[in-house]
Amino acid sequence: QLPTGLYKKVLVILHDSILPYMNEPTLMIDFLTVAYGIGGAISLLALNGLFILIHQHNLEYPDFYKKLYSLLDPSIYHVKYRARFFHLADLFLSSSHLPAYLVAAFIKRLSRLALTAPPEALLMVIPFICNLFRRHPACKVLVHRPNGPEGMSEDPYIMEEEEPSESRALESSLWEIQSLQNHYHPDVAKAAAVLNQSLSEMEDDISGLLELSAYELFDKEVKKKAVDVPLEFEQVRGLFGKKNDVFAEHFTLD
Repeated sequence: QLPTGLYKKVLVILHDSILPYMNEPTLMIDFLTVAYGIGGAISLLALNGLFILIHQHNLEYPDFYKKLYSLLDPSIYHVKYRARFFHLADLFLSSSHLPAYLVAAFIKRLSRLALTAPPEALLMVIPFICNLFRRHPACKVLVHRPNGPEGMSEDPYIMEEEEPSESRALESSLWEIQSLQNHYHPDVAKAAAVLNQSLSEMEDDISGLLELSAYELFDKEVKKKAVDVPLEFEQVRGLFGKKNDVFAEHFTLD
């Protein structure tokens, strides 16, 4: 048993400062699989090392995607390691051989959690979801289901189900993204509206959006040139806008 702080310090540097210099990186399999099963930020950090072992050393992890799916909780859009997680999740979900039910479960869960996500995370995850649709056309039924959410009495998707194959995601629709089309932030609403149109074949480059912060969004809005918007089409006369009321007889606006 290691302290949580020590786990984090080791896992942050394990993939680039330790594994490349080991004669037998596979010796770290047990350590990484245990760390991956702890949950929270430790599991997110263990993904880097596991990816190297799976990709370069033929590690077989039967429940890998089930565990990855279980890591998707409301905190995923707020943690410090968000960029690292979504970069690796993008790699893990890039294979065209993944079953449609699995990808649909990830799309649906990410969309449901997006309802409480901050704008900077939404501007990253919406293109992420669009890329998943481009790679896995069978999942487009979530967007183009006849009658959409209006034709459903209730959403068949089971959010609490830990097994992606049992979540019934493919029977659902993406009403969550439709809700985000009315988001208070105009950039988010514009990004969500992309799903109303046919997606281009070219994938969106999300690398520049992974590190997007609330400060950068705020700074961008502050630097926008202000446009004078007329708020009143008729000149105000009198204190409350009526030219013949009693206030207009005794008060004037200079």
